[in-house]
Amino acid sequence: MKLFSRTDQSIISRWWWTVDRRLLATLILLMVIGVFLVMAASPSVAQRIGLDQFHFVIRHSIVLVPAIGIMLCVSLLSLQNVRRLSFLMLAGSIVLMILVLLVGEEIKGAQRWIHLPGFSLQPSEIVKPAFIVVAAWFIAQQKENPNLPGMRIAVGLYGLVAALLLLQPDMGMTFVTTCCFMVIVFLAGMPLRYVCLLGGIGAGGAVAVYHTFSHVKSRVDRFLDPESGDTYQIDKSLAAFQNGGLFGTGPGLGEVKATIPDAHADFIFSVAGEELGVVFILILIAMYAYVVLRGLNRVMDSEDMFVVLGTGGLLSMFGLQALVHMGSALSLLPTKGMTLPFISYGGSSLLGISLAMGMVLALTRKQAKSGVARGGLSIRPIGG
Repeated sequence: MKLFSRTDQSIISRWWWTVDRRLLATLILLMVIGVFLVMAASPSVAQRIGLDQFHFVIRHSIVLVPAIGIMLCVSLLSLQNVRRLSFLMLAGSIVLMILVLLVGEEIKGAQRWIHLPGFSLQPSEIVKPAFIVVAAWFIAQQKENPNLPGMRIAVGLYGLVAALLLLQPDMGMTFVTTCCFMVIVFLAGMPLRYVCLLGGIGAGGAVAVYHTFSHVKSRVDRFLDPESGDTYQIDKSLAAFQNGGLFGTGPGLGEVKATIPDAHADFIFSVAGEELGVVFILILIAMYAYVVLRGLNRVMDSEDMFVVLGTGGLLSMFGLQALVHMGSALSLLPTKGMTLPFISYGGSSLLGISLAMGMVLALTRKQAKSGVARGGLSIRPIGG
């Protein structure tokens, strides 16, 4: 018996028949895996800093409930409402990022959090998906109306967001945001001069950041020459993968979580590699790749530039964040404290990525229309 009839015109029924249920199921499965990995990685971390052993597990599970709710509710929105929500979230998160610099909570030398009762909010996790969608809309509007300076507005917004991120400072977020913006510009088919200009700005910015921020210089130097500094964390991370082998030491039996300070967040991929093995790691990587490729495939035939740019930018953010986390744990990239989407502990990160993937689900919702394409059925996203 089917859950909803195709003739049912309720909001939930229309959502059920138009949302990508396979993509949704994969995202929920990642959330479930995240709970189990936080359960495996966090007790030793909590006990080491004097907290109850299930402190992080409980907090992660509590935040997971509204995170799922946000993803599902946002996926119900029309394209018009996705755009409206993004504008509101971008304005609100920019205000909060300014407040962070004035009254924010400083942790480990970075001022990125606003302390709320029982929760520390990191506005930069919300600004990323909001900025991507807003920038995609402005650039898409310029493609339809060349007289609208959409590209200039998008570049201006990027400059503002990047400046606020650098002031925190948060190099990882700045890097991801920059790459996603470049993806949007590339997908929009903008003139080569724009692509070259952004590439030049990015390269120049990377050099400037290297010479301006000592901790960035230290991480890059240690990545290029491990003998130049302390590589304790990455050495332990690599040892975890070696110790795990193909099938792992078994859930709860790993050692890396007892030696790396943020094993439940920045190095949860290492915990997974040690306790569950290479086979599980490859499955996890395949799941992230599936989400990105599945989402891109859903918009291949779309004639709506906003849908293509927004989806491409959001999926780039999702995939790139996973890539940076995994690459750091495997010493393929300089170490960077970046969470693994839906897996790592972190309330703001979980809420932010849930918002982003809710937007992806909304942008990739489809309906059949008459015509001949791909075997007799043409598919297009639902507008609103």
